Amino acid sequence: MAKKVTKQFKLMAPGGKATPAPPLGPVLGANGVNPGQFITKFNDLTKALNGRMVGCVVTVYGDKSFDIEIKTSPVSALIKDAIKIEKGSSTPNTNKVGKITKAQVQKIAEEKIKDLNTTSLDAAMRIVAGSARSMGVTVEGM
Repeated sequence: MAKKVTKQFKLMAPGGKATPAPPLGPVLGANGVNPGQFITKFNDLTKALNGRMVGCVVTVYGDKSFDIEIKTSPVSALIKDAIKIEKGSSTPNTNKVGKITKAQVQKIAEEKIKDLNTTSLDAAMRIVAGSARSMGVTVEGM
């Protein structure tokens, strides 16, 4: 017999470096998840990501057990890592903060495609390029 799902929620945490301190601890406790167990399991699953923000979906069952589904990092975080910038532009149409190549866009799209609402690499690249433009990053070659 399948376990009864009592709650399902999403959260973001630094991969491999999550702590039970706020904001994670209170969110986990309020949803019936033991923060210590969650942090240990989450850090084991994401230790290779070394501090990069990671999304996850937590499913809580009636017997207080839980499952974690790790998602990929947000596109904006991947773009910032690829071109080594601290943050995007506050006025992206006038103030450009960097340039990204078509090859970098393709690499990000290939990494992120399983979490996007498309199966086409070309469409995924257009989604990534659009995110880059909205951050004030010039997309070269597209």
